[in-house]
Amino acid sequence: MNNTSRMSIFTVGMSIGTFLVVTYVLCVVYGVFVSAQGMHQLLPMLLPGFTWITWPSFILGLVLIFAYGWYIAVVFAPIYNFFSARSAA
Repeated sequence: MNNTSRMSIFTVGMSIGTFLVVTYVLCVVYGVFVSAQGMHQLLPMLLPGFTWITWPSFILGLVLIFAYGWYIAVVFAPIYNFFSARSAA
């Protein structure tokens, strides 16, 4: 199998986790400055224990959203590697 076609769980986890953290921060900023109710209702539904908006809740959201990115990486990268190896064979 060609190692260049394999996804690294670490690389995917850091990439997706960081992407989701940036997206989360942008959503919170949008909710604070623009949206009257949109983010105020959405984020508590997606993040257990999140309440609009306190510093502990904001930090909890950062941790949870980064963990979601790692969950995606831990599930997705091995599935990709499995099918990539099968298609190369």
